[in-house]
Amino acid sequence: FSFRSKHRPFLLLVSLLHVHTPLITTKKFLGKSRHGLYGDNVEEMDWMVGKLLDVIDKEGLKNTTFIYFASDHGGSLEAHRGNAQLGGWNGIYKGGKGMGGWEGGIRVPGIVRWPGVLPAGTVINEPTNLMDIFPTVVHLAGGAVPQDRVIDGRTLLPLLQGTVQHAEHEFMFHYCGVFLHAARWHQKDSGIIWKAHYATPVFQPEASGACFGRGICPCFGDGVTHHDPPLLFDLSQDPSEANPLSPDTEPL
Repeated sequence: FSFRSKHRPFLLLVSLLHVHTPLITTKKFLGKSRHGLYGDNVEEMDWMVGKLLDVIDKEGLKNTTFIYFASDHGGSLEAHRGNAQLGGWNGIYKGGKGMGGWEGGIRVPGIVRWPGVLPAGTVINEPTNLMDIFPTVVHLAGGAVPQDRVIDGRTLLPLLQGTVQHAEHEFMFHYCGVFLHAARWHQKDSGIIWKAHYATPVFQPEASGACFGRGICPCFGDGVTHHDPPLLFDLSQDPSEANPLSPDTEPL
């Protein structure tokens, strides 16, 4: 692994197959974790990311390289082998992979490293999304995004550097395939994050938070419930989306 582009700008995209079924793990990492095959796979992914970072550091590029680590969706709750969970864990967040609305399907890690510019240990609790990568990379390269169409992403640099306190995304729309399942409004003057669900998957079993009967939750048809009025949550108070609001409980 060598850097031909060491002295000029480069873009390296690494899409790992890890933490995805069927969890291909090399012998070196089998049994390394206390959390079964999924944990072993996480250990191997961690090692691979470490090797990449080591090369960046060894080549003297640490302070001039912007690194962004993220996932494309939350853990897959339905992925099991016997009693072993093969698809990760979404913490307090409801739902998982394949769900366009529930937080467990769309909240993912976002970790940035750029020691020469960004202070370590900073936590930014603002909604951003993977569509922001494109304008961020264009910004870093000194370019301009196309002006002949609407670009949904926003450059992350002002937020990361602290020159603005809030992400530019006042509204975010969450699709499952081509179907709008939910939308959030980040009410800037109050800091409240409202989220409306227009359609939610029918869980099987009902209290499981997943679609074990189908293997993955569908986006449309008899596998979803449509809500009119929408289910409404205050994510700033109820991030696990356990208590839908009503005019009685939330007059505002």
